[in-house]
Amino acid sequence: MICSVKQSVITPTINGSDTIFRRKNPSAIQRSLILPSLNGNKSSKPVLSMSKPLHVSKVESFALSKPQKRSLITCNAYEADRSEPIEAPEVKSEAAKKVKIGIYFAVWWALNVVFNIYNKKVLNAFPYPWLTSTLSLACGSLMMFISWATRIAETPKTDFEFWKTLFPVAVAHTIGHVAATVSMSKVAVSFTHIIKSGEPAFSVLVSRFILGETFPSSVYLSLVPIIGGCALAAVTELNFNMIGFMGAMISNLAFVFRNIFSKKGMKGKSVSGMNYYACLSMLSLLILTPFAIAVEGPQMWAAGWQTALSEIGPNFVWWIAAQSVFYHLYNQVSYMSLDEISPLTFSIGNTMKRISVIVSSIIIFHTPVQPVNALGAAIAVLGTFLYSQAKQ
Repeated sequence: MICSVKQSVITPTINGSDTIFRRKNPSAIQRSLILPSLNGNKSSKPVLSMSKPLHVSKVESFALSKPQKRSLITCNAYEADRSEPIEAPEVKSEAAKKVKIGIYFAVWWALNVVFNIYNKKVLNAFPYPWLTSTLSLACGSLMMFISWATRIAETPKTDFEFWKTLFPVAVAHTIGHVAATVSMSKVAVSFTHIIKSGEPAFSVLVSRFILGETFPSSVYLSLVPIIGGCALAAVTELNFNMIGFMGAMISNLAFVFRNIFSKKGMKGKSVSGMNYYACLSMLSLLILTPFAIAVEGPQMWAAGWQTALSEIGPNFVWWIAAQSVFYHLYNQVSYMSLDEISPLTFSIGNTMKRISVIVSSIIIFHTPVQPVNALGAAIAVLGTFLYSQAKQ
């Protein structure tokens, strides 16, 4: 649709979107673009017009309150010499957000797979999960200090209240991190992640009995395949180990509390997801270090380090560095994702992440899997997906 208007003596510009009022006489609109005041009097301002033809790309109308008895028309237009209309900013931002989230998910899954591979290699050669966990947090903290010092990342502005709120998150994160590492030092990576796919069951139980939340029956029904699948996979696991099993279970419970505390702490926060996880890593490092020294100690670490170097060679140092770097990166990206998406979408992404880790670890480490064991894993993962849908 093209409309042209005669040039007036005073010619203010129209920037592509103007508002006019529908009068009783429609021809008045065709003669000029007039902006009368809301009280019914004609505006004393000059008539807004353009010599160039306008293409009207969008027209919206809505009624005003009764005293005015008029309806408001909003026209989105663009000049005739433009090749196409200007795309609405909200459309662009929505498309950009979807692309951004897709990139986050792909990077998150890829980094998590790489971390689990190197983490298992390190633990096979150096069975000290407490030190391994400490090195992961230390590496991430160092990376963020360098990023802040070189201004690659913006330094967060925090106060005492922020760190006070972060402390319970850091405690839960530390317990979950160490427990998962202990589990992977005793059993296959695939088995640890099959058990960790039961995390939604812990989430529902904690929310129901501790937080007092209620859920629809579909959510409770979705827990049946999760619990049943995990139980079937555990019973049929060829290399079952009770410490490994309990480590994964404790990790599930700890991470449920971490997620609950994180959501409360991130609500209304002044730091980004990346910096939030950086602060979390540093606080967790302070909490974990004295416990790691007490449980394992420098003497055990020195002896284990010499043994690993003699058996693996210089590559062992690279494995340590890789698992530490990739641990921080995948967690950092996951918190950046949590900044952009809902908990439901995050839960679905976490489920797909587990599938990629389980499949890749079985292929790389040639983990023997019985058909019944694979069936249990598939049922557990399917239950996790159903849980995500039921909570929607």
